[in-house]
Amino acid sequence: MFPFAKKNYFPSNLAENIPLSTPVDKLEFTVFDTETTGFNVAKHDRIIELAAVKIRNLEVEEERAIQTYINPGRHIPREITDLTGITEEHVKGAPTAFEAIASLTTMAGGTSACYIGHYIAFDMQAIKSELKRENFTWKNPQTIDTLNLIGYIAPSYDMRDLEKYARNFGTRIYQRHSALGDALTTAYLCVELLHHCADRGCKTWGDLIRIGEG
Repeated sequence: MFPFAKKNYFPSNLAENIPLSTPVDKLEFTVFDTETTGFNVAKHDRIIELAAVKIRNLEVEEERAIQTYINPGRHIPREITDLTGITEEHVKGAPTAFEAIASLTTMAGGTSACYIGHYIAFDMQAIKSELKRENFTWKNPQTIDTLNLIGYIAPSYDMRDLEKYARNFGTRIYQRHSALGDALTTAYLCVELLHHCADRGCKTWGDLIRIGEG
């Protein structure tokens, strides 16, 4: 009989048992973004920056945003430095990915309904891969992708570019290809999208979950 390594489950630290009838404007969300050494995060690419900000009562709590560089334990390709501005000096002595992810879940604080991101599947894969390297599993915490909200509002839109969506919806744009800048841009876009969704009948946590499931 083969021995199996014990699985360590990493806590999502999200609120539990939120009534589905809870109005969206009474919920709290944690919006986050990552920057990585490349796009193959399922294998060899690593997180080099993580940032997050909360939305509470449809207000972005910008002053409480968190951001950290992360030591990836590997070389940062030149094209990634050109894109993000993140150099070896930024990550030298920086926290590990595991420590940064712990800070993210601490920010969620057991009060956030879910994690939100723009094309969040990529960021979730990056985080799960980092946790797997530490023999931890993140058991599918509740997430909402702004792309699903956009699909609900304007199904004809077919692009992923965060800045273009922010321009289309008239929301704030921060520094691109910076985890903090993209997290803030996503948060303000998300608030605007949630207002549009409410105008179309999405008024409760249950409604939002259904949209988030695509």
